[in-house]
Amino acid sequence: MKALQIAATGMSAQQTRVDVISNNLANMSTTGYNARRADFADLHYQQAVRPGTVSAEDGRMLPTGVQLGMGVRPSAVSVVLSQGALAQTRGDLDLAIDGRGYLEVTLPSGQSAYTRDGALKRSAEGLIVSSDGHEVAPGITIPQDAASISIDATGEVWGYFTGQVQPQLLGQISLTGFTNEKGLEAIGSNLFLETAASGPPIAGVAGEDGFGTLRQGYLEESSVDSVQEITELIKAQRGYELNAKVITAADQMLAATSQVR
Repeated sequence: MKALQIAATGMSAQQTRVDVISNNLANMSTTGYNARRADFADLHYQQAVRPGTVSAEDGRMLPTGVQLGMGVRPSAVSVVLSQGALAQTRGDLDLAIDGRGYLEVTLPSGQSAYTRDGALKRSAEGLIVSSDGHEVAPGITIPQDAASISIDATGEVWGYFTGQVQPQLLGQISLTGFTNEKGLEAIGSNLFLETAASGPPIAGVAGEDGFGTLRQGYLEESSVDSVQEITELIKAQRGYELNAKVITAADQMLAATSQVR
């Protein structure tokens, strides 16, 4: 009886689904977080009678055959690429990407990572860094005597100084895109790494070549829909229960078989 093994794969799949949902709900307030979705595929099939087999009785081909499925398996946990709402913070170094693109930061190892978390900070040396202290490309330093700064939609950083009428251009924050954003590797802390599946990074300027624009004083909220996640959680729970009932029914059938005299 294969029902025990088949139902076990179903319970395992629903458990994976619940794990993904719980991670989404845990990140409801994470800046720039995109919800994940668990995708599944059916397992291989046991070909008891292959479609197209010639019937021994009249020589005709069977139109369907007998193919017994062996259960389900997780095929992917993919990112749902939908932008979260933009929340106003009025912070001079808070940036929201309105559209496509990632900010590039440099890890301590020298490797580049990418994020949509625009809650930027200023280091002791005046360098623009991420919340974890990683330098934001292309490495812009704000002078200590700057009275205020302004970042326009294209990423140009302007500094205003006491006694000067005209602002001074300090640099321009660039954006990075990928052919397959779902292929990026998440490493935590709102950071992603390039992979062979994502393709090489494509550098660009905000507002050009399909890249989004930058909004100073705003942050992108999580794109998690709590109502949708709770609905999916209920469906996963019911699916888990139904697979458990299949195991119970299969066990009772095996018990009945063993009691036959």
